Amino acid sequence: MSKHLLFALLVLSASFVWAQSTNSPGGSAPVRTSQVPVIFTGGHEIEGVDRGRPVILIASALNVPPEVFRKVFRGVKPAGPGQQPDEAQVRKNKQVLMEGLGPYGVTDERLNEVSNYYRYRREGDELWKHSDATGYATMRNGEVASVTVTNPGSGYSSPPRVSIAGIDQVKFKVVLSYGTDLTTNGSIKEVKLIQPTEQ
Repeated sequence: MSKHLLFALLVLSASFVWAQSTNSPGGSAPVRTSQVPVIFTGGHEIEGVDRGRPVILIASALNVPPEVFRKVFRGVKPAGPGQQPDEAQVRKNKQVLMEGLGPYGVTDERLNEVSNYYRYRREGDELWKHSDATGYATMRNGEVASVTVTNPGSGYSSPPRVSIAGIDQVKFKVVLSYGTDLTTNGSIKEVKLIQPTEQ
C-alpha cells in the first residue's frame, strides 16, 4: 500500500470519528431534538389592594411608579356598582388624578387614553385588552432544553403559568416586560427553566 493511500485512509478514519463525537458525545446514540408547543395560561391576577384594577399595567403605561398611582387613586371616589357617576364627581375625580399625576408628565389626554384602554367590566369573565403569548419548547432526548417565545403577548398583570403536554416535573420562571407602549405593555420578556437547586 502506498504512503499516499495510507495517509488518505487515516484522514478519512479520523474525520469519521470526529463527526461521530460531535453528533453524539462519547460516541453514544445520536441526540434527538424536537419542538413541542408551550401553553401559557392565566397571568391576569391583580393584587388585593388594587381592587380589580390592573394597576401595574396602568402605571407602566403612564410611566409612573405603581405605588404613586395607588396613592393618587385613593382620592378618587368611583360610582357604586350599577350606578352612573354624576358629572360633578367625575370632574372632581379627574382633578384629583391630574393633581397627583401631572407632576410626572401625565397629560389629561394620555390619562384618558390609558384609562379607556384598560377599562373593563369586572363581572363575568371579561378582561381588559390583552393578547395571548405563544411559544415552543426545544426537547433533547425527551427533556426540556429551552423555551422560545414566538409571540410575547401583552396585557399580563402577573406571570402566566407555563405548561407542556405530558411533562409535569419541569418548572419555569416567566419574566415580564412593562412600558408605555400599550401594544407591548405586560408582555413576556423571557421564560427560564428553574433548576432543581433553585426550587
